[in-house]
Amino acid sequence: MPGVDPSTVADRLEITDLCARYAMHLSRFEVDELIELFLPDGTYTAFGEVYAMDLFPKLVSSAPRGQLIVNPPVITFDGDEANGEQHYTFTDQKTHEVRLAWYSDQYRRTADGWRFANRSTTFLRRGGGYDSGDTHDPVRS
Repeated sequence: MPGVDPSTVADRLEITDLCARYAMHLSRFEVDELIELFLPDGTYTAFGEVYAMDLFPKLVSSAPRGQLIVNPPVITFDGDEANGEQHYTFTDQKTHEVRLAWYSDQYRRTADGWRFANRSTTFLRRGGGYDSGDTHDPVRS
């Protein structure tokens, strides 16, 4: 692949797998498995809020069920840390309404492999704009 450092191929594959596992576990509502993909002090950012892992199960439970389809992430490396962008579509299980968005990620290498340090969502709007979601707190309100 042009422009890809051959020394990062294994790391790219591992991070791509991490992101695919996130989509699989979210679509199956496997919350414990989702949390394992994050660092213990990892965070998820959406709706103008940053959520620590102790609040993540409540956040996931407040979301509609459905299917998350992702593309491979675009990744940049800085030693044992990396950043990524990954576009996705989410289809609501009951209404089949589709949402378009992307994740902005921070990854960190651990003894157990790459994990999310932060995963942040940006939603694409029908009017052509994008934002981090309607400001509300589905966990704390």
